[in-house]
Amino acid sequence: MNEYSAVLLRGGTVLPMDETRSVLANTDVLVVDDRVAALGKDLVAPEGALEIDATDGIVMPGMIDTHRHMWQTAMRGYGADWTLTQYFVWYYLDHGRLFRPEDIHAGNTLAAIEAIDAGVTTVVDWSHGLQTTDHADAAADALEAIPGRHILAYGNIQQPPAQWSGAPEFRDFVNRRITGDDLLGFQMAFDVTGDPAFPEKPAFEVARDLGVAVTTHAGVWGATSDDGIRLMHDHGFMTDQTIYVHAASLSADSYHRIAATGGSISVSTESEQSAGQGYPPTWAIRAHDIPVSLSMDTSVWWSGDLFSAMRTTLGADRSREHLAAHAQNETVTHCALRADQVVEWATRGGARTLGRTDLGSLAAGQKADVVLIKNDDSPVSFPLLNPYGHVAFQSQRGDVHTVLVNGRVVKQNHKLVDIDLRAARRSVESTVDHLRTTMGEEAWVKGMNPDVPETKVLDNPYTYTDYRSTATHSS
Repeated sequence: MNEYSAVLLRGGTVLPMDETRSVLANTDVLVVDDRVAALGKDLVAPEGALEIDATDGIVMPGMIDTHRHMWQTAMRGYGADWTLTQYFVWYYLDHGRLFRPEDIHAGNTLAAIEAIDAGVTTVVDWSHGLQTTDHADAAADALEAIPGRHILAYGNIQQPPAQWSGAPEFRDFVNRRITGDDLLGFQMAFDVTGDPAFPEKPAFEVARDLGVAVTTHAGVWGATSDDGIRLMHDHGFMTDQTIYVHAASLSADSYHRIAATGGSISVSTESEQSAGQGYPPTWAIRAHDIPVSLSMDTSVWWSGDLFSAMRTTLGADRSREHLAAHAQNETVTHCALRADQVVEWATRGGARTLGRTDLGSLAAGQKADVVLIKNDDSPVSFPLLNPYGHVAFQSQRGDVHTVLVNGRVVKQNHKLVDIDLRAARRSVESTVDHLRTTMGEEAWVKGMNPDVPETKVLDNPYTYTDYRSTATHSS
C-alpha cells in the first residue's frame, strides 16, 4: 500500500468540472490525505510528497458509474449477442440461481479492479443476484477489498422485493455491514412491474424507513413502463434520491413526474442501443432538465469503462438529432449535445445522482478521487486541442496513467497498485468452471445465443406477479 500523505500532479491540463467547465492549462493539483488541497501553478510539494509529471496529460475527477451489475463480470463477453429477452431468460428465469456467494465475490472483485483501471473511481453495484445474505456478505467483502469507492445497491431477482427486503436477515445485514464507511454506500435495487396491486410498495417503505435511495430499471421496453412510474408517484415514492435506470421507453408524462420530484436518470447507452430497452433517451429528456449520469450496465455484454459510455452517448444522441432533422428535410448545424456535457455526466453528474457534492469535481476541499490521462507512447495523445473532446472521443482505458481514490494511489504509470490480478483470475476461472460443469457443456455453449421457448417470450421477467398488460407485451 502506498504511504504518501500528499501527492502533487504537476503541470497538466486540468478539467476541474466546475460550473463553467473550465480548462486550466499547465496547472498543478495537490492532494493532501483524502482531499484536494489546492489547484494552481508552481505549487510547493510538501515534504515526502509523491510528485507525478502530468505534462501533456489531462487531470480530471474520477469517473462515476451509477449502474453496473458487477457480479456478472465473471461472465465477461458471454452474452455479446444476446437480446434483452435472452438476458432475462438466462439470469432471471434459468441460470442466475446457480451463482454461489463465492461467484458473486469473484465477479465483484474483477469488476472493481477493472473500474479503477479505467479511471472509474465510484461504482454503484446494482447487485440483483443476492439470493441470500451470504451472497450479500460476499459482495460487500469484495467491494471492501478493492480500493475503489462503491455503493452496494442490494437486490434479489429471485424473490419479490417485498419478501427479501422484509426479511429479518436483510435488516441484520444492513445493521452489520452498512456502517457509514465513506467508501461503501448503500441503496436498494428493485423494479416496478406496473401491477395495480403495487406489490413493490413494502420494499419502498423499507427504503424510506432506512433512509436510503431506491434505484430502479424504469422505462425498459416490455418490462417496466409508465404504469410503474404512476404507481410510485401516486404513493409518494418518487424522491430526489430516486435513480431511474435507462428510462428509455417512457412518455413525456413520466419524464415530467421525474423532473417534478427531483429524480435523476442513469443512461446506459451501449446497453439501450443494443439490448432493446428503447432508444438511448438523452435526446428526449433534455427538454425536461432532468439530471443525467452515465453507466455501463454489465460486462456480460459490453465494455466496463466510461470512455465508451461517453462516445456512444454522443453518437446515439447526435444520430437521433440528425435523423429527426432529415425527416423534416432540415439540416443540423450545431450539435445539441457537446463533448463537455458527457464528460460532466461521467463525473459531476454521477456525483449529483449519488447526492455527493464532495465528488465529481476538483477544487480545494473536495474528496481526492483523481484521474490522470497521459500516454507518452501513444500517437493519439497529441495534439491536445480540445481536452473535453479528447476525453470523450480519443481516450481509452490504456491511456489512464494514474488514479487516486480518497487520496490513495491505486494506479500509477499505467500499472495497478497492490492488486492481486492472478488471484482475481483464479476466482473467476473457478466460477466459470462451476457454471459450465453445472449447466453442462451443451447448455453452456448454447447459452451464448439461446433459443427462447415460446412460453418464456414474455419480455416481462418478473415471476412474483401474474400481472400482464399491453405494456408488457403479453395477455
